Amino acid sequence: MNIAVIKFLGTNCEEDVCRSIRLAGGNPQIVWFTERDLSKFDGAVIPGGFSYGDYLRAGAIGARTPVIEGLRNMVEMGKPVLGICNGAQIGLEAGFSKGALTNNINWRFICKWVYLRVENNKTPFTRGYKKGEVIRMPIAHGEGRFYIDEDGLQEMYKKKMIVFKYCNEDGEITEDANPNGSIDNIAGVCNEKGNCVLLMPHPERASEKILGSTDGLLMFKSMLQSIQ
Repeated sequence: MNIAVIKFLGTNCEEDVCRSIRLAGGNPQIVWFTERDLSKFDGAVIPGGFSYGDYLRAGAIGARTPVIEGLRNMVEMGKPVLGICNGAQIGLEAGFSKGALTNNINWRFICKWVYLRVENNKTPFTRGYKKGEVIRMPIAHGEGRFYIDEDGLQEMYKKKMIVFKYCNEDGEITEDANPNGSIDNIAGVCNEKGNCVLLMPHPERASEKILGSTDGLLMFKSMLQSIQ
């Protein structure tokens, strides 16, 4: 199973993602942002980093590069596409799902471990989890606060587009468990088909015991199982 790992100028998590995909049993290949044709790949991951220095706003420039055409074709074809942190920002800027990511409520960069509750386990990336399961992985972002207006939020709930929420260790959705001020503690979303998931936490940084958690590896294993 060949997985494209997209590289932008400023991306810094591509090798970590490649390692996680290999651990899960896949064959990753780094693909530059200049590539338009991704038809030979079974899926794709847009990794984190600071594409183009987060100028204008995080993800805005990356979402206007040639590779987005190939990614959009993959999404429309139903192939699994995962956007992590800056990859989620790029995905939302490209219109792969609804809502936007803006500055953290405290206007600071936040790097810490968080707990997430799985709200939708029907996507290609969450099929290995149980609905309501609490998992642990780190965040590292300055513009991770998810926002959408009330009408859009209700539409996302209706169409089951909320995938992860920040929670405490017991799975409770509380204000204290919300690290960045995201509306309704939302940490990850998907498109209407469910094949494109965009999340701010880093599953590749929670893919080996030595890192402190293996909860994120299951996301990549689920992706490959979905392709099979």
